[in-house]
Amino acid sequence: MKIAVIGTGYVGLVTGTCLAETGNKVICVDIDAAKVQKMQEGQVPIYEPGLDVLFHRNIAQGRLTFTTDLAHGIKDAQIIFMALPTPPGGDGAADLSYILGAAKDISKLVTEYKVIVNKSTVPVGTADKVQAVFKAHTDIEIDVVSNPEFLREGVAVEDFMKPDRVVIGTRSERAQKLMSELYGPYVRQGNPVLFMDERSSELTKYAANSFLATKITFMNEIANLCEIVGADVDAVRKGIGSDARIGKRFLFPGIGYGGSCFPKDVQALAKSADENDYDFQILKAVMEVNEKQKTVLVDKLLKYYKGDLKGKHFALWGLAFKPETDDIREAPALYIIDELVKHGATVTAFDPEAMANVKRLLGDKINYVEDQYEALQHADALLIATEWSVFRNPDFEKMEEVLSNKVIFDGRNLYDLSKMIDLGYYYNSVGRKLID
Repeated sequence: MKIAVIGTGYVGLVTGTCLAETGNKVICVDIDAAKVQKMQEGQVPIYEPGLDVLFHRNIAQGRLTFTTDLAHGIKDAQIIFMALPTPPGGDGAADLSYILGAAKDISKLVTEYKVIVNKSTVPVGTADKVQAVFKAHTDIEIDVVSNPEFLREGVAVEDFMKPDRVVIGTRSERAQKLMSELYGPYVRQGNPVLFMDERSSELTKYAANSFLATKITFMNEIANLCEIVGADVDAVRKGIGSDARIGKRFLFPGIGYGGSCFPKDVQALAKSADENDYDFQILKAVMEVNEKQKTVLVDKLLKYYKGDLKGKHFALWGLAFKPETDDIREAPALYIIDELVKHGATVTAFDPEAMANVKRLLGDKINYVEDQYEALQHADALLIATEWSVFRNPDFEKMEEVLSNKVIFDGRNLYDLSKMIDLGYYYNSVGRKLID
């Protein structure tokens, strides 16, 4: 099939590349000429494990191309995916200007039937708004479909190629047939393609992310209670995760959720509820707790240093909001850095992939090094904000040589408590016994 993907951000690039991998001819369209040129030259603009292999293979075989020319991009496409940003506005509502603007531009160019797919995360009713834009600018028949993505950063290629489920919102038999054909190669093992109305599919995405954010936040609250009552959150996590009704995923406590999806999706769903005169109390509590959890390590530091961090120097391992990505959107590390600097402390950071993005955002507000152990030089303590695999089994003897003090504040609970006792570290993690 011939496919156009409008937008080459995280979702758009993964979608376009993975669709090309099963034999479709895909043109990705973006207004950023410099970015398009780099992709045409074979440069992958984001870090995502496994994406580069598919990206280069499909470019080489002529199935994946890039352009800034919207008319050229959509001319022969049977299906047009819109994978555009929907950032939160000042009131928390999703900003649909990119989606509706692109719909208007496309509507003036179409000359034959096409399926327009909302791949972006959009509020309930967006498909209707996009349909209205087309009706206002063209008499050509089109169908607007809602097809939310469920891609986890770090394993997005696997998620697309072998999805747990595919959700498609459409009441058009013609569009349903085309979408079934498109996704057939990805669900050969029997995972479901779930067809429903457009509004239900739009809400499905928000409901899924909000539920997972709630699960994470609930576990963080349990972890905070564990510290107060002297319980071990690891034991509690295993105890409740063994219940099939609950499950073991998304129960790991830490310093809050971040990234491109959970924060804005929870906020957007709560805002949508407000607009419909419904007080979504659980989601409001989730957002409030998560905001506090992002800086829980700073609270621990203030307690340890008796409220005075001025002149202290800290090593920070991890800047991305999660491992296996360079995404720093709403990353807890950024909130930690901001608080430390406000309290007069200095920071040297290391992250395997996200440092360039943080440099663009923060500049020389902190120091950056290319080696995790170099970050420890003259540091009063080590803070861990992202659970990269490279941090899980460090050389503790080498750490002891370069750290000024054997002090670790671990926001991701990477290390075994008994081992930290044997090594003689002061080890302060989340929801577990304090090792001092």
